[in-house]
Amino acid sequence: MIDFVNALLKQERDLALSAKPLETSHFQVDNIEFAYVIYEDGSILNVMYALEDGGKRAVGFKLSKGMPIPAELEGKFKFAHQKAKLAGTIRGSYFVIKGEYGN
Repeated sequence: MIDFVNALLKQERDLALSAKPLETSHFQVDNIEFAYVIYEDGSILNVMYALEDGGKRAVGFKLSKGMPIPAELEGKFKFAHQKAKLAGTIRGSYFVIKGEYGN
């Protein structure tokens, strides 16, 4: 899954995250695949990828409260504050996936 996420980031936005991935999760619900990667610096990346043509596809980034924006993301994304009952205040951003990726 890490290889898929890294390839997607490189091809879509010419990004390579420097933080070490600690944990991954990958599952499918109906016709949508989801992938989550938790990084050593505390950031979380999630991918939502609809398998049907024209379905929603996006990559999201989440940062803990007070966490600095990773250098490779700074200036490329705007991070909005979000409140969640379980997670407290986080900052998030996302981009829409434009390419086709079979995994």
